[in-house]
Amino acid sequence: MKASGADDGGRPAGSPAPPPPPLEWKFSHVFGERMAGEEVHEVDIISAIEFDKCGDHLATGDRGGRVVLFERTDVTNRGSRKDLEKQDYPISRHPEFRYKTEFQSHEPEFDYLKSLEIEEKINKIKWCQPANHALFLLSTNDKTIKYWKVQERKVKKISEMNVNASIAEQNGNIASSSMNCPSGYLPNGGCSERPCSHLNNELSSPPGGLPSLRLPMVVTSQETNPIARCRRIYAHAHDYHINSISNNSDGETFISADDLRINLWNLEISNQSFNIVDVKPANMEDLTEVITSAEFHPTHCNMLAYSSSKGSIRLIDLRQSALCDNHSKMFEERDTPGSRSFFTEIIASISDIKFAKDERHILSRDYMTLKLWDINMESGPVATFQVHEYLRPKLCDLYENDSIFDKFDCCQSGDGLRVATGSYSNLFRVFGCMTGSNEATTLEASKNPMRQQVQTHSRPGRSLSTLTRVVRRGSESPAVDANGNSHDFTTKLLHLAWHPTENLIACAAMNSLYMYYA
Repeated sequence: MKASGADDGGRPAGSPAPPPPPLEWKFSHVFGERMAGEEVHEVDIISAIEFDKCGDHLATGDRGGRVVLFERTDVTNRGSRKDLEKQDYPISRHPEFRYKTEFQSHEPEFDYLKSLEIEEKINKIKWCQPANHALFLLSTNDKTIKYWKVQERKVKKISEMNVNASIAEQNGNIASSSMNCPSGYLPNGGCSERPCSHLNNELSSPPGGLPSLRLPMVVTSQETNPIARCRRIYAHAHDYHINSISNNSDGETFISADDLRINLWNLEISNQSFNIVDVKPANMEDLTEVITSAEFHPTHCNMLAYSSSKGSIRLIDLRQSALCDNHSKMFEERDTPGSRSFFTEIIASISDIKFAKDERHILSRDYMTLKLWDINMESGPVATFQVHEYLRPKLCDLYENDSIFDKFDCCQSGDGLRVATGSYSNLFRVFGCMTGSNEATTLEASKNPMRQQVQTHSRPGRSLSTLTRVVRRGSESPAVDANGNSHDFTTKLLHLAWHPTENLIACAAMNSLYMYYA
């Protein structure tokens, strides 16, 4: 008989569930693997990664303006998950992706009015709602956003009409009779036979007769190829570099953000947008902060958030005003007295924000940390994860080589239990954000992701529901850093994405795309 006030696991009733154990990550795929000593061309470096909503497709963009699509193959023709559970069919945990297609999204341009060269580099990719067995996505460089449709089309091949000898013979006889006996048409439908002598030499039969004439014919085969077509181009709306695009949950609109403005677009209208946020001061000398990232709420079409170079996040409601210069909420962490330095404001700049899966939290990445914010608590983050605290004594060197301005992405697992972000030496970090979790894993973008793993336990975190702030350090660096060896700032893992429903991470190391599962 179960004791009163305890659940099946022996815990007191109402106590939080224990955190899940740390994940054991395994290598899955690598696309575009770089061989030892191989030179990497600038245009081949991956600059954007994005899974679609269901996770069956993955898109990457590079500095050469190309978009490459990958599709999952291990879930094809297996039926729904519910059907598989009924059949007690084991679901393979190892994901299988393959190359699908690629296309040139952007070309280098030149703005003659401002004498500026516009790079073809893809800054962001966002998937849109699929329709009629076609995929749709948005891609942007610094100035221009494009709306792409990718659809499978049947391949048309050239074949010969008269391959069959008997058919060719018949075709030849028919053709000969029609050419040898032309008819002359008279008024009122009359017809008179005319001799063939009036035909010129151009219509004479080829050597061997008409059956030897080969006529090509286009035949549609059962093979299909994905074809990408640009449906719309959204241009001439940003004076500064576009850093973010985000789809709205209504499926009809999206936003694009640059350093000083956020514009609202309709997918069907490419020649008009609405400016909804403008932080440009009347005098540019009064400019103190810029917009660094913007994201629509996953379900509320009237809400969006944007971050700034001062480390703050503003939540705005489109129902309040057409021009949302006044935010409804602002989240920022106040500096500890006496802790400010020359680098404080630089490393506080937020490079990426994501709404959490529970829709109640916002995940942000600044240069040194990952932070989790509660929408109902504006005074500070409820959890802070130290990504590479060991670099703090080296901030001066990082400033000298401009590495301090690197912009790292962040992402969260589909179940909301973990967060991830990149670092230097092709390393990325995975943190557990559930109550009491000690998970703080360091992995390397290679075929052996755990080879530089050093497990040190972090201080247990407290429940997010208590609105207490948590600082998680974990294993801050591999063992080589503990020995004082220099860190490789040239190999940086800036871009990564987490599969929407499974523990699968795709990350970019230079021109190589690595995928890991757990």
